[in-house]
Amino acid sequence: MAVAAAFGFLACNGAPWLAAQDQPPASDNTKVNKRDRSKTAPTADQAKNTTNDREIMQKIRKAVIDDKSLSTYAHNVKIISQHGKVTLKGPVRSDEEKSKVEKLATDVAGAGNVDDQITVKPATKKTS
Repeated sequence: MAVAAAFGFLACNGAPWLAAQDQPPASDNTKVNKRDRSKTAPTADQAKNTTNDREIMQKIRKAVIDDKSLSTYAHNVKIISQHGKVTLKGPVRSDEEKSKVEKLATDVAGAGNVDDQITVKPATKKTS
């Protein structure tokens, strides 16, 4: 009985502590997301639902994901297609990655149809 009571106490009173432990760290692109709230900035929810635009986004996303030399950041770049025009947004780790993602998008959408708004955010080094 005492064990059950102690367990009940820990389960009820320990939950807030556990919840605080499970909080994910803050995203490092919060400022970018605030910038994208502008009515004129293309965002993923503004991508067109036409067959052509969906296919463009799918092909670019597949090409980006299939390139294993790219970082997780590059794999998560936002790809927005509106009437065949593609906008790329988000951080990548290097200028080389930025160029690679833009080239992959241009290969699918065609020259002159890609607006590269990708930013370079190198990995931060931890100091001891």
